[in-house]
Amino acid sequence: MTPQREKILHVFQNLPKGNHLSAEELHTLVEKRGESISLSTIYRSVKLMARMGILRELELAEGHKHYELNQPYPHHHHHVVCIQCNNTIEFRDDTILKHSLKQCKKEGFQLIDCQLTVMTICPEAIRMGWPSALPTDWCCTRVISEREAKENSTKEHN
Repeated sequence: MTPQREKILHVFQNLPKGNHLSAEELHTLVEKRGESISLSTIYRSVKLMARMGILRELELAEGHKHYELNQPYPHHHHHVVCIQCNNTIEFRDDTILKHSLKQCKKEGFQLIDCQLTVMTICPEAIRMGWPSALPTDWCCTRVISEREAKENSTKEHN
């Protein structure tokens, strides 16, 4: 593994549970740590690491991909995502993985990743009048609180 990929892997291994990073967020985090990895190298590396099964590539509601460490069973999880505020909640359901493994075995495939992303509207967005009464950049109070906590956590790790 190249030194750049080792640094990227190290970042993901040390992320607080439930954090997902875009390539841009990863690049910013690496720069804050005093490392020098170009954004194009980060893009290529996370794509390759996802194809290798080291990282999970996630299609959340933000219009760009996010990545997280691909953890084997029993740490495997799925996502519920609000398409209005991008709030993402992780959940476990072993039956999804079991059905996927069964189907792969039946067809002779090797499972690399199994993920279910459930696209939703959060309760606060519905209460606030989604879709017509909300601006496109509206976020629920839960997301705002989580972002502030994430920013504080990132500052503490630097």
